[in-house]
Amino acid sequence: MARNVAGSAHEATTLASLDKKLATARLCAREGVIAGAKAAVLASIATAIPTLASVKMLPRAKVYLNPTAQALIVSTMGGMAYFIVADKTVLEKARRNSFNGASSSSFSDTKFMA
Repeated sequence: MARNVAGSAHEATTLASLDKKLATARLCAREGVIAGAKAAVLASIATAIPTLASVKMLPRAKVYLNPTAQALIVSTMGGMAYFIVADKTVLEKARRNSFNGASSSSFSDTKFMA
């Protein structure tokens, strides 16, 4: 039986490939967070405008949508948009990198290098 020696070449390549995979995962997660935050801001604004306008213009909405309900509507849409877009971005980047073999040239279009 062969013993695993600490300084073997196989272990060095394994550690290098693990480091590369970890860097790829961090980059995918970072891009997902940035895309999710952008989507959350846009969704919050797109939800806040009609919600506040309807409260000002419609008497029935004024009665039923107190400030807590308005905040809940806007924050729910922002949170939902964040998680949906972040998840789709991370999965898309992971899928692309798995097909490309996670080569460093696949990150040439990104500006965030870890």
